[in-house]
Amino acid sequence: MGVTIRDVAKQADVSISTVSRVLNDTCPVHSEKRVRVERAVAELGYTPNPAARSLLTRETGGIGIILPFVSGEFFSEFLNGVDEAAQEEDYFLLISTSHHSSDDLKKAMRGMYKRVDGLLVMAPQMSTAEVRDLAPAGIPFVFVNTRFVEENPEGITFDNYGGMYAMTTHLVSKGHRRIGFITGPKDAYDAQERLRGYRKALQDVGIAEDEELILNGEYDQKTGFERTKTLLALEQRPTAIMASNDDSAIGVLSALREQGVAIPEEMAVTGFDDVPSARYASPPLSSVHVPVRELGSAAIRLLTERLRNDRLDSTLRTLPVALNLRQTS
Repeated sequence: MGVTIRDVAKQADVSISTVSRVLNDTCPVHSEKRVRVERAVAELGYTPNPAARSLLTRETGGIGIILPFVSGEFFSEFLNGVDEAAQEEDYFLLISTSHHSSDDLKKAMRGMYKRVDGLLVMAPQMSTAEVRDLAPAGIPFVFVNTRFVEENPEGITFDNYGGMYAMTTHLVSKGHRRIGFITGPKDAYDAQERLRGYRKALQDVGIAEDEELILNGEYDQKTGFERTKTLLALEQRPTAIMASNDDSAIGVLSALREQGVAIPEEMAVTGFDDVPSARYASPPLSSVHVPVRELGSAAIRLLTERLRNDRLDSTLRTLPVALNLRQTS
């Protein structure tokens, strides 16, 4: 069997699309990668025939990114990482949003079909199997922070459970026993994992769970502000409030300042994600640090590796998180 474009891409350690662009001279390619492709072509003796060139033209050079939303610091940092890695891999991006809606997700995927070589999907309100059921057949996926229910999913996430477990343990070590918790969206995988971490940490130190301290919320400041007022109105109010993300935690801080509650002397507060504004909150917010930019770049590299090699062994990578303790706890 003759040398194929896939052989060239593998030897040069680039995507098939990059090989296509070098051979067809259709758009700029980084000089280092162009040299690697040209060297691989020479070493392998690759000569594209008309049928192979027809195959090349089916490579779009694009990657589709579908996120729940694109507003907010978390998604901004994530997309920065995505963009950096995509540029290094010589891919362009098509970006769409699902708004936590399966219908919108389906529309986005179908709109990108045949316009991209692969999809990177973040859909925390759905399982990987549910996303695949909505997708056009044959398009490669990498899932990000989605509910991984398949036996061998291809995706990347971070330790939602472990991060919230560690932060809860930190508050307990500071003497807190009544710890309020404001959840994220009830159907979201990451929010459920964070709540599970909180519950398990309390259980492990023998603190009975109090359902009146757990309030349903969203990942926004408005919910954090409103749920904090509910917690402050309890006959036995908590001495600490954990928010499921930093936006919600900033709403918590605002409500406490309005009510004249001293932070952290009367009420400790923690967030999750450690977005840039957390360090500039008043006071600076203790948060679970998530490597959001790395999450984006690693997801792109996982997808482009799959595109280069057609099919890899399924991989689920979990990025570690860390506590960034500031002045609110």
